[in-house]
Amino acid sequence: MHQNLKLYITRKAYVLAPETGSNLAVDRDTGALELTETIPAASEQENTLNVYGLLGFIKLWAGDYMLTITRREQIGAIQGKSIYRVGGFQILPLAQDLSKLDEEQKSQEQTFVNLLESHLKNNTFYFSYDYDLTQSIQRQAQFSSEKLAEPLYKRADERFFWNRFVASKLIDARFDVSTLFILPVLQGFVELDQCKINDKTFAWGLITRRSRHRPGTRYFSRGIDAQGHVSNFVETEQIVLYDGGALDENIVGEVELSYVQTRGSIPVFWAQVINLKYTPRLWIGESRKSLAAARAHFDEQIRIYGPQILVNLINKKGYELPMGQAYARTVEQLNDPRIYYTHFDFHSECSKMRWNRIQLLVDQLKDRLNEQGYTFYDTAEKSLRRTQTSVVRSNCMDCLDRTNVVQSTLARHVLTLQLRELGILEANQKLEDQQEFMHSYRNVWADNADGVSCVYSGTGALKTDFTRTGSRTKAGALKDLQNSITRYVKNNFLDGNRQDSFDLFLGQYRLEQNHATSSFVSSKALRVRVVPYILMFALFMLVLNVIRPNYSGFQSYTSYFLLLLFWVSVLISGVRFALKHGDEFVQWPHLVKLPSTDDVSEPGSFTEKGNMSPPEITKEEFPSI
Repeated sequence: MHQNLKLYITRKAYVLAPETGSNLAVDRDTGALELTETIPAASEQENTLNVYGLLGFIKLWAGDYMLTITRREQIGAIQGKSIYRVGGFQILPLAQDLSKLDEEQKSQEQTFVNLLESHLKNNTFYFSYDYDLTQSIQRQAQFSSEKLAEPLYKRADERFFWNRFVASKLIDARFDVSTLFILPVLQGFVELDQCKINDKTFAWGLITRRSRHRPGTRYFSRGIDAQGHVSNFVETEQIVLYDGGALDENIVGEVELSYVQTRGSIPVFWAQVINLKYTPRLWIGESRKSLAAARAHFDEQIRIYGPQILVNLINKKGYELPMGQAYARTVEQLNDPRIYYTHFDFHSECSKMRWNRIQLLVDQLKDRLNEQGYTFYDTAEKSLRRTQTSVVRSNCMDCLDRTNVVQSTLARHVLTLQLRELGILEANQKLEDQQEFMHSYRNVWADNADGVSCVYSGTGALKTDFTRTGSRTKAGALKDLQNSITRYVKNNFLDGNRQDSFDLFLGQYRLEQNHATSSFVSSKALRVRVVPYILMFALFMLVLNVIRPNYSGFQSYTSYFLLLLFWVSVLISGVRFALKHGDEFVQWPHLVKLPSTDDVSEPGSFTEKGNMSPPEITKEEFPSI
């Protein structure tokens, strides 16, 4: 695959020139792709760029835009193959003249470009030119020689091929050489670290892969769809690379060990409808339809990973209770011997900072973890000494905070077994006693938690103080409070645009040149638009009069306190109005309507009446549970 490209920009074409081989020319008038052996003359060149990869193309009102990687940061290597993080990008329009667009189209065009920029800036992407980041070590080791001979993008797991939609123009091209320009990009988290225990050096790290199916933000993407895809599905692979103890910083990995876990939204039809209240309204769909979708989900999971060990971490009482009941009922109705289900009430078991009680779950699953095993691959002999035969699928409500704490604990248990088998850790030693290594381990898992959480919820994960330090702290609790408040603001007032950016980049929304698109102009009533300004003004006046009592010129305490009472009453009235009409203040997605809760299981059922946009939601559509 071409790694270092020079992009020549002319008025007629973009020409991507690799160090060796044919150049790829993109006609700026027609968008056509062709191979050429020539480079534009210097007199024709308007600009040149160094490009390290081509994400793909996306069509908007003015035509195609080319998405390029302009900076990369090497973060490590596996099998001697470099892994990079995308450090910068550029969106290049093929069109040079927007005069054919009307004013509304021009406005929308800029909004679309802003959404693309936001998506690329606010998410973290990784790639490799010769190592398949989308496939686990075990899956790659089980590939046939014919499969391994295919181009990287054909071997890639389509679930984690994040730029699959924008790369379709290249994939559909009729000449094979274009495959050298197709670069699968992973969205998620990758970190590799060099470690030493008992004077034996090895590398370990995490590769977290986010699925591009049912993508989105926390409250606009929940549960399952009719095809069996769940929101926030993430595969995390913990890897160990070892060269037999050689004190060499450049560890290739003569043996590779890995352990895979998954997380994903509770696989039933459900939703949380935001309305400015801290706890959104909960809705759970019909169990019969959830059962069919869950069966499709677990059929795919079992085909890929083997038997499922389901660990449900939500509360067994209160607001979350109906979700636990729906999940348990669905698993019971599936009646599949390949599925094992356990419900561990994380908050109840670990209340009052008794975080050591997570070990209760590990003890409960110990026999199944030992039976499950892990991957042990000998790269020299190209043989699998061990295989992982099942997978732990964990979830809480968001599949972020509690889930990551439990996954890191289970992974540590397995890692102890792996290091003992390699002879790095002696049989009587505990991994927890290796302070230098545990510092790396805890911080990488905490960074992984933040990486997954930022994309879905808009903030770093909660409870990472336990992951980083091994104990719960008051400072961590305060940090969680800050993140919770930030999540509330973002989820209610900013996530509509974030959801639109997912839908646009991943192809859930496709702009048709001959059809009008959704308007981005706010259609909120005047009373809704003015309330935030009234609240801000009332708060300003209240604070001003508290700080400077003489500002309003009142001579008596009675008049002064009546004035303060007036501004307090304005604030209270404004807040009560906002809460009563909360769904009208929320920023909702514009590009893809949210599915109707009356018929949520039907694919593509995005109706005007009954979608989750606030003006159409009624109490009857979201009954109290």
